[in-house]
Amino acid sequence: MTGPQTSVAPLQHVPVMLAQVLEGLQVRAEGTWLDGTFGRGGHAREVLARLGENGRLLLMDRDPEAIASAQREFGADARVRIRHGSFAELADWEETAAGLDGVLLDLGVSSPQLDDPARGFSFQGDGPLDMRMDPTRGQSAAEWLAAADEKEIADVLWRYGEEKMSRRIARAIVEAGRDRPLTTTRQLADLVTRAIGHRERHKHPATRTFQGLRIHVNDELGALERGLAAARDALKPGGRLVVISFHSLEDRVVKQFIRGDVARPVRRGLPLPETAPPALVAVGKAQFADEAELAVNPRSRSAVLRIAERTAVDGPSPSVRRHP
Repeated sequence: MTGPQTSVAPLQHVPVMLAQVLEGLQVRAEGTWLDGTFGRGGHAREVLARLGENGRLLLMDRDPEAIASAQREFGADARVRIRHGSFAELADWEETAAGLDGVLLDLGVSSPQLDDPARGFSFQGDGPLDMRMDPTRGQSAAEWLAAADEKEIADVLWRYGEEKMSRRIARAIVEAGRDRPLTTTRQLADLVTRAIGHRERHKHPATRTFQGLRIHVNDELGALERGLAAARDALKPGGRLVVISFHSLEDRVVKQFIRGDVARPVRRGLPLPETAPPALVAVGKAQFADEAELAVNPRSRSAVLRIAERTAVDGPSPSVRRHP
């Protein structure tokens, strides 16, 4: 997907860290791979090019426009299956029942979403204050702001946007809403600028506010946690999980999940419980875009790629587990 917003002109879609993704997935001619965040197909196109007749590529996306794009380009290919929905729901798709050889999750908002003012993700243009990755479901950002109280708004901006001035911004939003609810991205961006001024060079004052609202409206961290667990359970032993994140909140969830950092309550005076063998093992360290890629695709500057491999422990693979 893409990272923080910049003032650059819209770019032709360039898949982030493509070579590293393909190496991490270890695509073979036969097998089943899932791209849970199709976007505009940059990664999927290259995965499909490496599949033989018996290979399978499963494509998912929350965005109906992305799914329409996938149908146009890949709908006639017998090796491809397409589903509209969040990768958090991948276990509900019967195509994953036999197990997966690889899963790719390219997190965050996609370049086409960010570059279209009508989607409401960006403060660079003016458009409806929507921010939903799937406009057919849930509340828009404008609808949520109109219904939320000051504390709720401040909590979201602090937790998901890491905005230090969250209370001041929340107060300004609520006060403005008494006269006229916020309905456009320009209104929100201007309000935040008036409330806190320009605090950071080369960063718009509303950057953290837009991030926080977007993550909340789309339940991005909750979906990520559910999707990681579903991907782990669907992977066959030796299967690969490849995740690209674009901010520290996402990357922290991914890193801790791969490490298996789950807090276990222990009563005082009792011995620590035995640690179960890991279901995933990290493959190498976190990877970042190199200078050559940054020169072509500046939006990759905040990308962090992590790879994990499914072990043979912690129960059988999904294909075996489904047998009586």
